[in-house]
Amino acid sequence: MLSLFPAKRERDRVRSLSQGEGTESVSFSSSRGGTAHPFIPKQQQMDKMMNHSSAEAEAETIEPLRYLSKGEAAAIETELLRDYRFGQQQLIEIWGQACALAITKAYPLSSLAKKQPTVLVICGPDQNGSIGLVCARHLRMYEYEPTIYHPQRSLQSLHQDFTVQCEKMDIPSLSYLPTEVQLINDAYNLVIDAMLGPDADCTNIKEPYAGILVTLKQVKIPIASVDVPSGWAVEEANQDGINPELLISLTAPKKCAVSFSGKHFLAGRFLPYDIQKKYELNLPDYPGTDCLVEL
Repeated sequence: MLSLFPAKRERDRVRSLSQGEGTESVSFSSSRGGTAHPFIPKQQQMDKMMNHSSAEAEAETIEPLRYLSKGEAAAIETELLRDYRFGQQQLIEIWGQACALAITKAYPLSSLAKKQPTVLVICGPDQNGSIGLVCARHLRMYEYEPTIYHPQRSLQSLHQDFTVQCEKMDIPSLSYLPTEVQLINDAYNLVIDAMLGPDADCTNIKEPYAGILVTLKQVKIPIASVDVPSGWAVEEANQDGINPELLISLTAPKKCAVSFSGKHFLAGRFLPYDIQKKYELNLPDYPGTDCLVEL
């Protein structure tokens, strides 16, 4: 009987090691004098270290975020509409709601300087203007108080539908934009620029948009621009345009935003992976279930 105690003590010692109490590798023999077997109590820790090293190596090879040209942005939208069967209204709704969420993150209600959470949304006649209308509607749902200004009414049926939706939600519209800048500064907490966008020819901006840009260059309250700030060329940094504090890029950022120094959000989580891969967009990871990521 006494001859079994050393073997029992050895087994107890091995058991304690397997429960994490030991730190070294050991060898033991069975009570019958069999072959020694190695036991490595820290195998899991070693595996974790190896996985961590692999993750670091992978992180080092991550490609930089791609900034799109005007042609690439148009090609991606065409593929979404033609090949992936997204609807125009569907895309505008996705982008507009994402813009409203970006506003709530950058300018939460509690941070606004004025007692009333007023926001001026300037909507052009094309797609960027429609996105601005959807943004205004969602901001109203988020308890902001948007006011819409249409420099020119659009004849597009989709744009008119979004306008009616805003009217049905009692969102007011301005009949004209005050040229006295201080009136805008006093009345609103910020301006949302959804006026021209990527389709505009910034070398030939006509009235009333040229005059509006002059006014916006003088306002003191923050400006948040949708996709491409009004007056900017899609592929070039701003030379003499407005200076937004917030930029909300749609699908993927455009080349004009490479040197943008303000707060920058990207709304493109809906984009199919095959398109992301085809155009080598290298989009960042989105946090949680958010449809936005800050760049």
